[in-house]
Amino acid sequence: MQDTCVLVVDDEPRILKLVQHHLGTAGYRVVTATNGRNALEMAQQHAPDLIVLDLMLPRMDGFEVCRRLREFSQAAIIMLTAKSDEADKVTGFELGADDYLTKPFSPQELVARVKAVLRRTAALNEPKQKTEFEHGDLRMDFVKRRVFVRGGEIRLSPTEYKLLYQLVTNQGKVLPHEELLRKVWGPEYLEEVHYIREYIRHLRQKIEPEPGKPQYILSEPGVGYRFADPIPAGALAG
Repeated sequence: MQDTCVLVVDDEPRILKLVQHHLGTAGYRVVTATNGRNALEMAQQHAPDLIVLDLMLPRMDGFEVCRRLREFSQAAIIMLTAKSDEADKVTGFELGADDYLTKPFSPQELVARVKAVLRRTAALNEPKQKTEFEHGDLRMDFVKRRVFVRGGEIRLSPTEYKLLYQLVTNQGKVLPHEELLRKVWGPEYLEEVHYIREYIRHLRQKIEPEPGKPQYILSEPGVGYRFADPIPAGALAG
């Protein structure tokens, strides 16, 4: 596990020391940064597998750091916030964060979240039977983990990609909330249905022609979600 690098970004020395100790004890290689600019430099230098990113940083806040990270890094991102404001969490998800923890948190909870997020990002590298998926204007390249809509590439966070992958590889099948939470987030998240709602909303904004009238990701109220049925060959020919 020492090959797995975690970058921890926080301007509080006590928090940095605590998180570094517990993640190091869990077997991860830990590097740290105390501000946004340093975080970007460390991310470029060490190419971490996961970044624990505090929201309240001096000069450049965590939102801006997250936005800039997503310009060059596909590392998973867990945001730390002292706020419980849902708007902050939504903004973090929209910028590409994969999870969040509200301060104060227990070190054990953070380590559990790190393990869970790394499990689902590692699953993205598992061999796929199919190399590509195409439906209407949406195309996914499973080998290169790239997604295209109307011919242009869109950027997805590792969790967004994992969720979309589960939906398209089960095309036409209703996936209950619990199944999606278990497969995408892990068994620790079975009660966090709001995670799915937020990520589905973000995916629709990125891939749907009209997010308010989805054609691809369809809701099954009270049950879960499904990806639209395959387009009949005759319809394509017409």
